[in-house]
Amino acid sequence: MTLTNTTTNNATIAIIGGGPSGLAAAEILSANGHDVTVYEAMPTVARKFLLAGKSGLNITHSEPYERFRTRYGSAAQQLIPALDSFTPTDICEWTEKLDIEVFTGSSGRVFPKRMKASPLLRNWVARLETQGVSILKRHRWKGFRGDALLFDTPEGEIEKTHHAVLLALGGASYLRLGSDAAWVPWLAEKGIVIAPFRPANCGFDVEWSALFRERYAGAPLKSVAVTSPAGRIEGEFVISQHGIEGSLIYAHTAALRDQLETNGTASFSLDLTPARSLERLIRDITKQGNKSSFSNRLRKATGLEGVKAALLREMVPDIHQLTPEDLARQIKNLAVPLLRPRPIAEAISSAGGIVWDEVSENYMLHKLPGVFVAGEMLDWEAPTGGYLLTACFATGRAAAEGMMDWLKAYSISSKSAKRFCVG
Repeated sequence: MTLTNTTTNNATIAIIGGGPSGLAAAEILSANGHDVTVYEAMPTVARKFLLAGKSGLNITHSEPYERFRTRYGSAAQQLIPALDSFTPTDICEWTEKLDIEVFTGSSGRVFPKRMKASPLLRNWVARLETQGVSILKRHRWKGFRGDALLFDTPEGEIEKTHHAVLLALGGASYLRLGSDAAWVPWLAEKGIVIAPFRPANCGFDVEWSALFRERYAGAPLKSVAVTSPAGRIEGEFVISQHGIEGSLIYAHTAALRDQLETNGTASFSLDLTPARSLERLIRDITKQGNKSSFSNRLRKATGLEGVKAALLREMVPDIHQLTPEDLARQIKNLAVPLLRPRPIAEAISSAGGIVWDEVSENYMLHKLPGVFVAGEMLDWEAPTGGYLLTACFATGRAAAEGMMDWLKAYSISSKSAKRFCVG
């Protein structure tokens, strides 16, 4: 965790993208004596980071690390070395060294005590500036021109050359904050293979009736469990105008999205009473008899009312005619069919990006020596809960370490060294 000056290379390095990955790399590189310039297209750095912290900045997760490492799906093996080098524990220590205390919530998620992202970002940028990092805002990367980087700036178009470059431009979600995947054609022209971007951590469309949508859009379903190919997870989600959204749904996004793409259909199983067994539900429903209305019998026997009771009726119109056994089974295993994921512009994050075969172990592009990549430009995804931000920090730092190893190996600091080669 200690940042030490281990080299005197003094290479000039461009970091394109001022989000968590880019800033994490800038911190390592500048602390080791390199001349670092961060080019940011927006008027301020880390806009998505700031937005994520508006309602509480979830910086990482406190679950056992062996479990934490498994949260990255098919990309876990590629990400594990970077994660091992900057674990959730390291993130907490790093945050507190920026004079931002953290705490662990009841869900295991870790937050700054002040909750918001702005104090952390402010202290972080101050540290970077102290270490000599130059941050140029409103500098939008427009691709390569020979061995140079091309930028649109308030003063017009400029070209810049550097000994090495880190691309940390994000994925394809939150377009208005700068993650617009505009970089894809410029790397594709260089032969870089890029997996199509898809929504991750997003809601899904459901074919609600007009009455249900009008009455219950915005209503939360609390203390429920969802089962999909991703497993069974308890939590809560929200009925939306279009369908469903919320943290419990996001935990299943990848599995349900992939199921829709493969089969054309997908649904999940909803347990409306995860604390009650099927046998108890059957027994309690049977005791009610048929003298009172269905709504009263359901409420007294199961505690279900409001949006939960309405959802039962929405999914099973003849629910009131079922036997106690079948009614209990629907309550414990209610199928909710999905139409499609919500658009990627609404997603918290994206799947897809530069495929791992294009990247060396040190995060350099094989086809573009001297050009490194980090963060959500790479093809990985993770659920919300601190996993996304942790991997962005970790890959940014890993790319910085890889860049320094490459610079040393090629004696980039010598007067005869060439600028990076991109073609």
